[in-house]
Parts: sequence; C-alpha cells; structure tokens
Amino acid sequence: MITATKEFLSGLDALAEQRKNEILSARDELEIKGTTYYVSNDGDDGNNGLSPVTAWKTLEKVSASELEAGDAVLFRRGDIFRGQVNTKPGVSYGAYGDGPKPKLYGWDEDLADPALWVLADAENHIWKYAKKILDCGTLVFNDGERHSLKHIPSYIEGRFVCRDDESRAFVMNEQMTGDLDIYWHFVDKMTVSPSKGKDFPIPDVVGAYGALYLRCNVGNPGGVFKSIEALPRRNMFYVKSNKDVRIDNLCLKYIGCHAISAGGALVEGLKVTNCEIGWVGGTIQHYLGTDPNYPQGGRGTVTRYGNGVEIYGGCDDYEVSNCYIYQMYDAGITHQVSTFGRTYQMKNVRYISNLVEYCVYSIEYFLEINGGSENCFMDNIEMSGNILRMSGYGWGQQRHNKHTPAHIKGWSYTNTARNYSVHDNVFDRAAYRMLHLVAEKAESLPKMYNNTYVQYAGNMIGQYGANEENEPPILIFDENTDKAIENILCDKDAKVYVIK
Repeated sequence: MITATKEFLSGLDALAEQRKNEILSARDELEIKGTTYYVSNDGDDGNNGLSPVTAWKTLEKVSASELEAGDAVLFRRGDIFRGQVNTKPGVSYGAYGDGPKPKLYGWDEDLADPALWVLADAENHIWKYAKKILDCGTLVFNDGERHSLKHIPSYIEGRFVCRDDESRAFVMNEQMTGDLDIYWHFVDKMTVSPSKGKDFPIPDVVGAYGALYLRCNVGNPGGVFKSIEALPRRNMFYVKSNKDVRIDNLCLKYIGCHAISAGGALVEGLKVTNCEIGWVGGTIQHYLGTDPNYPQGGRGTVTRYGNGVEIYGGCDDYEVSNCYIYQMYDAGITHQVSTFGRTYQMKNVRYISNLVEYCVYSIEYFLEINGGSENCFMDNIEMSGNILRMSGYGWGQQRHNKHTPAHIKGWSYTNTARNYSVHDNVFDRAAYRMLHLVAEKAESLPKMYNNTYVQYAGNMIGQYGANEENEPPILIFDENTDKAIENILCDKDAKVYVIK
C-alpha cells in the first residue's frame, strides 16, 4: 500500500479533468442509415426538419413525429431544449454543428426571473414560484454553484407529518430554516386505493402539479441568481422497451427522474455514448404507507428517483461508454430488477471509460430473484476503464438512508452472474463502501483485476463475497488492505493508495 501524496491526488484530479475534456469535446460520429432530422432554437415545428435551414424547434415535435428505424434526430450544438423525449425504436439522437454539446433540460424555463417569484412569508424569507410545477427534486443555482435542500413530509392517516417524528404535523415555515431550502406542496390528487393495506389514501404524485416554495435569505431569488434550474418529475429520454436506441454527444441536465429511462422484459441495443449527464433525481417516486428505510415505523413515505442511465428489467447489448456523469441523487449508471416471479436476463452489458463523480452510487446493479424465476441471470458484464470518484459526497446525501453509497453497488441479492469482470478502473474515495459486491454464490462474483483503489485510512473497502450462509464482512482500509484486496477480492494486480 502506497501513501497518496498531494502530488498524487493532484495527478488524479488532472486525470479526471483530462477525461472530462475528452468527453466534452468528442466528435459526432453517428452512422445514420435512414433519414436525418434537425432541431434548433431557430427552427419551427411546422418545418419538415430535413435540413438545418428547415429544422424543427421543440422536443414535443421530436416525440410526436413518426420516425423509422435507422433515422436520426440531431440537435444543434450550443442550443438549449426543454422538456422530454419519447424515443422511437431504432432511432439515434445526437448533435450537429459546432460548439458545446446541445443541452437538454427538464423544466420549461429558467427560474432566474424576479417576476416568477412572489413573497409568501416575509418573516421567514420564503418565496413561492408563481406557476404550478411538477414535483421538483432540487433547485440548482448558477450552474451548480449551490443547490437546495428539499423537505418532504410523510403522509400518515390523512395528514402530512414530519418524517423524523410522525407525532408532529409538518409545518412548512417551521421546517424551512436553511437558506435555499425548498418544499413542494400539493393536496389535490390522492390515490383511490389504500396503500400497502393501510386504510387511508396517499398522495398520488404521478402527473401532479403543485406549489414550489423556496427560502432565500437575501431577497427575490429570481434577481439574486443568474440561473435557477428546477429538476422536475420527468425523464429526459423515455426509452421504454424500444430496441436499438442510440443517444450520443448530448448534454442532459436538471431532470427529476432519470436522464435516460428504459425497462421491461427485454431492452436490446441501448447505447449511450459521449454524453454529459448531470444533476438528476430527487423527485418523489411514490408514497408507500411504509418506509423501507424505517421498517419499524409506518412513516407513510417516500421513495425518490433518480439515475443517470437506467434499465429496469431484462437487457441485451447495453452500453454506456465515454460519458461524464455527476451529481446523481441515486446511481450514475445501472441495470437492475426485482423479479417477482417473472423471468429476466441481463446480457452483454458494458460500462466502459466513463467519468462518474459525486453520485450516491457510481454504478449500481442488482438481480433480486424472488417468487421463483430460476432462469434469471446476468451474463457477460464488463465494467472497465472507468474513473469513479467521490461516491457519497454529492447532493444525493440529503437522503434519509445515508449509509448505502458505493462506487459499485450490487447490494446483497441473489445476483446470479457469469462472465462478469471489473477491471482497469480507478476507485477514488468513497464516503462509505467503495464496493458492495455480494451474491448468493461465489461463482457469481466479478473477476477483479488491475484496478486502482484510493481511500482514506479507516474508511471502508466494502464487501465482496457470497452470502448464501452469512453476509461477507466489511473490509476496512487499514494495514491489511493490500492482503484483503489480493486474497479476498483476488485483484492481484491492484494499485492501492491510502490517504492519511
């Protein structure tokens, strides 16, 4: 084990910056076999879209258009587009022109306008957005300089209560004590059926619009900041089970669910390359009536989105490569499913040469086999050449379950796998586990080789091993780390650096 000097850590910063610049400057190299359609801020949705001069204008037009397999939709570099995209099978989405990658943002407008804010509580410096808005995961100010802390109450037996003390009613003004705290409120859409056997309806957030409140101690936020971007309850690219979707050289930011969301029995041929993906998640996925993070109580609660690139379900020929991904409320990249008696197979998955920073999970995967499904497995999974940094140090740590982060998060499920390798990656500092690689059978664990590990003394390596009988132990970054990585992870070519 080698002591990580300031010079070494500066070199890591330089390596990450170099990878980021390479990704941000990647060339447009989509192979287009069908018709190419163009989209620009100067376009018009009444145009035919067949040239830069006759470009379309909006994401709504892209989603509504009849596209064929082999077609491509190209967005003009340097422009900003707002909303979301419903993809079509076999269609590629990319960039054209010169300059920075086209930016696709989640909400309809930048909130940095004094006319968009009304003073709701002068004593507590609380402002209200003047329009109805979808649930908002957070607000990001000045392109990442600052962000909000979101307050979410539980909903118990017909009333909003504090998550940490369900005996107390949730009172917005009492909870929003910090500068730039936010709260999103709605009461007009409830579920019809009870939640998890509880005899009361709960808030139904799907498609619901409500009021957004922001505490800003120094005045009208629309005049204080040059940009305020909301993360609304939307996916940017909704892939579903569409086959052979390609997303290349786009900047996807400020989205409250997932930047790219796919799922179903089988998603084939999804490829995400050369993209910048940042500031994703934080919106309410659902209220359940019970909280998986507080199983001892009935906290009426709240699961929150979001991931950078996600497939939930089966997949084949799935690639995420050469992407810069950062500030995810949940995972940067993931394939995952809980089977509930259905059959899912995850094959030919490649996560290669990405830079992932400040996410709760840099990479997440799991195959939770329950209710049968003996034919479920993962096969030919490769995670290589990635630089994974600062897991558990991003904005997602405003979550209640703070102790789960990892650079690779496999949880402790069945995770049946073969031909699974994790190699030539850099694991650079984690607030909790660096790795959570557990499976029922030892033969389902990844083959580890030639990885670099950089961690603070006394922090965790994490877990690696089979849990058929007992959970594998937590490995600590200490004087035994070299031996643990060589003998337990079997990463015999590893490079290990400790920050003292």
